[in-house]
Amino acid sequence: MEWPSGFYGGLFYFFGGENPLNDLTVSEERIAILGTGKVGTAVGYLLRSAGRSIVAVADKNPSALEKSLPYTGGNPCTHLSEAAAAANTIFITAPDDEIAGICAKLEEAAAISPGDRVIHMSGAGGLDLLEPARRAGALIASIHPIQSFADIEGAIKNLPGSTFGITAQPEIIDWSENLVRDLGGFSFLIAESDKPLYHAAACMASNYFTTLMHIVETIYSSLGLTHEDALKAFWPLVRGTMKNIERRGTVQALTGPIARGDTGTIRKHLAALNEKLPQFLQIYKTLGVLTVDLGLEKQTLDEERATVIKRLLEGETDHEYTK
Repeated sequence: MEWPSGFYGGLFYFFGGENPLNDLTVSEERIAILGTGKVGTAVGYLLRSAGRSIVAVADKNPSALEKSLPYTGGNPCTHLSEAAAAANTIFITAPDDEIAGICAKLEEAAAISPGDRVIHMSGAGGLDLLEPARRAGALIASIHPIQSFADIEGAIKNLPGSTFGITAQPEIIDWSENLVRDLGGFSFLIAESDKPLYHAAACMASNYFTTLMHIVETIYSSLGLTHEDALKAFWPLVRGTMKNIERRGTVQALTGPIARGDTGTIRKHLAALNEKLPQFLQIYKTLGVLTVDLGLEKQTLDEERATVIKRLLEGETDHEYTK
C-alpha cells in the first residue's frame, strides 16, 4: 500500500514532508518515560536509537523497570516525579485509567515546569487527561500508535511503519509529527472529540479481529482439529484476504456466498450453526447483514438477492434456515 504525501479527508490530515522543530532542539531535549511496559519501553528504545536523549525512566513495578533499562537507557527512578523533574519531555505511558492521576501527582510534586512537553499515548483518552500539566504551563499532546503489541520485541519491530493519531496543542503539532518520523511512522491529526470513535475502529481492527479468528479456530476445532492445526488450516485464507484488501481495498476484496448471492449456501451455514454451535449464530448473522451492504457496493449482488439474504439473516425462527 502506498501512503499519500498529504491529503485532507474528513476531520484529519495525513502529513508528509519535513516540518521544523518547535522551541527545544533535539540536543536540548531530555526525555523521561513514565511506565516501562511494552509501549513505553519500545518508544524509549526507538527514540534513543534515533539520537534522542532518554534521561530517566520510572515504573512502580521494579521488575518491569529493570527489564526496560537495556532498551531505554536513562536513570532508573522508583518515583515518577523524580524522573519527570529530570526531564523537559515527559511520556506518560501508563494504562489509560492511570494517566490523569499520574499527571495530577506530577503537578502536585512540582515535577512539571512551564515549557515542558507532556505526552500520553492513549488511543481513547483526550488532552483532558493532561489538564494538570497544561495548568503547570506545559505543552501537551496525545500520540497514539495504531498497532498492537504482544511483547517488547514485537513492539520494537512493529512500531516503525505504523500510523499514529496525533491530538495536540497547536504549538507542538510540528514537534509531534517529527517525533513520529523518528519512530519510523506516519501521522495524522485527530480531533479530540473523535478520539473514542477513532479508537473504537482500531479495537475492531485488532481486538475484535482476534476474537473473530478465535471463533473460526473454535469451529474448526469442533470438527476434530487441534487448535494448532485449526490455525494452520484457515490462516492462509486470512493471509490471502489481507493481501487482497491491501492491494484492492475492502470493497473489491470481498468474495464468498453473499457477494455471489448464493442463498442456498447461506441457509446451510445458518442451519449448521443453529444446530451445532448456536453461540456463534448471532455474530454470523450480524456480520452477514453488513456484508450484504458491501456486496451491493461492489455491485456483484443485486437488490433483489440482497433483500432475500437480509431477510434470511434477520430471521428468528429455526425453520427459516432450512426452507
